[in-house]
Amino acid sequence: MTAPTTADSTTTDASTTTGTNGSTVSVPKALYVYGITPAGARTPRSLGVGGATVRLLTGTGLCAAVSAAPARLRPRRRDLLAHQAVLDELAAQGPLLPMRFAVLSPRPDVLLSQLRTDATHLSRQLDAVRGCVELNVKGAVVPGHFADLVRRDETLRNLALRTRRRPDYEANVRLGEAIARGVHREARRAAREVLDHLTPLAVRTVRGTTDDEQVLSASFLLRSADERRFRQAVEARARDCGDRLALSVTGPLPCYSFVDPAPAPAGR
Repeated sequence: MTAPTTADSTTTDASTTTGTNGSTVSVPKALYVYGITPAGARTPRSLGVGGATVRLLTGTGLCAAVSAAPARLRPRRRDLLAHQAVLDELAAQGPLLPMRFAVLSPRPDVLLSQLRTDATHLSRQLDAVRGCVELNVKGAVVPGHFADLVRRDETLRNLALRTRRRPDYEANVRLGEAIARGVHREARRAAREVLDHLTPLAVRTVRGTTDDEQVLSASFLLRSADERRFRQAVEARARDCGDRLALSVTGPLPCYSFVDPAPAPAGR
């Protein structure tokens, strides 16, 4: 499915215009899109973004959960929670291709046309996430991990001994920088070990953005029946590397990281 427009704190209200004869013509408001499900899903009872009523547009064996887009769309907490509540209701019924916050379509006929055009691609994706959930695992550097590191690393140990014998400002700075590099190196090594251990347990894995402090971020697509086993594996890795890497798990989530909104063009 070709991705609908993503709004960025924009005004979406444009309900009337003037025709060529001077008359006022009604123009459908933009639609806020929550996600795509197989046809037959029940309409969510939760109110949507901006307090709007959620409805389902059905075509070609698929449903798009939508509501009227608010006049101004901003990532306010209550709207983020409303977006998530709608997705939670849909995900509880079966496979779901969730849209991220602030995805819009200009008109119902445009969205239905997209469903028809991309029906095969979307149906395959729904089959791929059927019975699955997404869990996100993050790993942060443990800043206090250095005493054992100094004992194990001969270079650091020698530098620490020289600094102790001839202490001065520059020597302390060099030692601190060397320890910081060692701590981050150990955390990154632990992150690779965690990924190597968890990846075989998942149907698919997508790596996220990392930085100097958060050295692990990965989303895992799991069969729902495997969620408990996966969490137990994370807990075991947390015990093994807890002095180097602080692990956290978020989920289960709608399968955001495993939605491909647009089919690849032919020939690519």
